[in-house]
Amino acid sequence: MSSKTKIVVLHLKELIYTGIFALLGILFIILLIIMFVPKDKKENSAVETPSASYVPGIYTTSLILNDNAVDVEVTVDETNINDIRIVNLDEAVTTMFPLLEPSFDDLASQIIKSQSLEGITYSDDNKYTSMVLLNAIKTSLEKAALPTPTASPSPT
Repeated sequence: MSSKTKIVVLHLKELIYTGIFALLGILFIILLIIMFVPKDKKENSAVETPSASYVPGIYTTSLILNDNAVDVEVTVDETNINDIRIVNLDEAVTTMFPLLEPSFDDLASQIIKSQSLEGITYSDDNKYTSMVLLNAIKTSLEKAALPTPTASPSPT
């Protein structure tokens, strides 16, 4: 019998690297499956549609700053705050109140993102400017809110 002995040399470092790459490949495939498998319809039907909380329209509140009227305009549909912006902003007002526009933009983006006036943050540098703008936005949203049904008094 003539059998030739074959010697196979396995390096431990190469075995470890191969094992790690195989494990990462398996995790990658599992991640792809989780991401692209459609969700059950039961989960989608469990999501409730929010009830109407606003009368759709554009609502405006005026601020008087240095004898100039600045309007805060809030656009809403039945369930969402769609847009908040400043209209009739005079150049003199932006010169006298340089923090007005950046503060307003920050507040508007937070409110539109959260769809609420709760949890709005602002820096201490523009605290009073933000408070005035927030009150104007709040007033506009109160105008847009659906009237709450009041209980009729019982006849006595």
